Amino acid sequence: MFAAIPFPDISPEIISINLFGMELALRWYAMGYIVGIAIGWQLIKLALRRPQLWRNGPPMQENQLEDLLTYIVIGVIAGGRLGYILFYKPSEFLSNPLDIIKIWEGGLSFHGGFLGVILAVAAKRFHCLILQTSLQSPQRPRSCWCVAQTLSMPNSGDAPQICLGA
Repeated sequence: MFAAIPFPDISPEIISINLFGMELALRWYAMGYIVGIAIGWQLIKLALRRPQLWRNGPPMQENQLEDLLTYIVIGVIAGGRLGYILFYKPSEFLSNPLDIIKIWEGGLSFHGGFLGVILAVAAKRFHCLILQTSLQSPQRPRSCWCVAQTLSMPNSGDAPQICLGA
């Protein structure tokens, strides 16, 4: 006798709406990204409001966090899509390059999104340096390392989720 727990037959789509002949679906994987970014954003905002957590004060202001979040979301989507294309179906996308932009058909990879976030944070930091500003107030310049530590705070609890395949 083969002992196994049967995997439930769950649709990858939470909800699907037909708009003007085009099907728009919200998938579980996308909801994971949305909820993860929203919770991480709120956790970092709470941490920035508690100066006792920081040796020399918070590394950025809340409005600067929201600017950085824009870069992060773009990095997650662009990196996730490019990662999916490069790691899983490169030949398919080489034969149909216009399919690369069809993110509504699914196809994001976590590791591509992770690399996209790293590049997005570096791009934001570079953008700030070019404009002679920083992510922090001008009187207290901080390193990119301090910003990276701040961004890693909400992810400290992700290990169990990754082990469970979430």
